[in-house]
Amino acid sequence: VQLQASGGGLVQAGGSLRLSCVASGRTFSSYSMGWFRQVPGKERELVSATSWSGGSAYYADSVKGRFTISRDNAKNTVYLEMNKLKPDDTAVYYCAAASRSSSWYAPDFWGQGTLVTVSS
Repeated sequence: VQLQASGGGLVQAGGSLRLSCVASGRTFSSYSMGWFRQVPGKERELVSATSWSGGSAYYADSVKGRFTISRDNAKNTVYLEMNKLKPDDTAVYYCAAASRSSSWYAPDFWGQGTLVTVSS
């Protein structure tokens, strides 16, 4: 699976961004999809994930109520809608795909990162 993330940018605190990740190469609907983020000097953390059907989702406590993950299997795309952004959300965001035998915390495939910068 090849993953291409986009949608990062510079936004003021309180603003919104929508990240997109397009997958190609294998059956997208077979994979759970997730978004991770990483700040220099810190470990990569799982922000949100959605099951292969989109029927279940995970959110880190730090983003609950502000971020929404969704997927469109017809378009091979997963989205992360980010609202009420805070400076602490500044990071490089990565999309990832996990097969049914893998967990959201240990995906099989990674996309390139997209930088989100939230100014105060």
